[in-house]
Amino acid sequence: MSLFQRAHDIVAAKANKALDTAENPNEMLDYSYEQMLDHITQVRRALVDITASKKQLELQEQQLQHSMDHLDDQAKAALSQGREDLAREALARKATAQQQVDEMEPQRQQLTEEEQKMEQTLSTLQQRVNDFRSKKEVMKAQYTAASAMTSVNEEAAGISKSFSDSGAALQRAQDKIANMQARAAATDELLQSGVLEDVGGDTDDIQRELDQASANANVDAQLAALKAQIASAPAAAELPAGS
Repeated sequence: MSLFQRAHDIVAAKANKALDTAENPNEMLDYSYEQMLDHITQVRRALVDITASKKQLELQEQQLQHSMDHLDDQAKAALSQGREDLAREALARKATAQQQVDEMEPQRQQLTEEEQKMEQTLSTLQQRVNDFRSKKEVMKAQYTAASAMTSVNEEAAGISKSFSDSGAALQRAQDKIANMQARAAATDELLQSGVLEDVGGDTDDIQRELDQASANANVDAQLAALKAQIASAPAAAELPAGS
């Protein structure tokens, strides 16, 4: 298989699938019914044309028959007047008319047969159209019912999916709340243990005053010890004069 043929087959398959998806059975049935009605209309028109041709041919035959009767009367009248030449001419024209009638007869017979066939075809088509119309309405009703049932089922499936999605959302919310509670408990435990006390590098005013008081007391204690040490030491020797 050539590449072009494969591409053609793929395009045709996709087109058929698209048509299957887009086709509405009710529209398909109505369209088919309209096509059948159009076909019947065409058959009726053909039947009218055949019947009209047959009637026209019959009228021509009737006219020729009247002409032949008239020519026959003229031939008799001419003979009664002793005009054999005129009688002969009238009979010759009558023979020509008869020949035309004889030639028309097969045509009339053929048109009659075609007319009968067309009438039979029209009757058959009309019966098929009537049957199709009845079946069409039943099938359209079945499609409408099936479509409604499908919509209900799809809606039910959608509701079920919504409940499933809601359950999943609820589970995610519960997991998030549990995670936040765990983080809060962990942070509180770290604060209580003092691990996070100086994380920010800042303390409150009372804590700073307490720290400052402790530092001042330490300095005062060191100063008092130094004074006591100096007071208990012997007086230093005076330096010689002029040195």
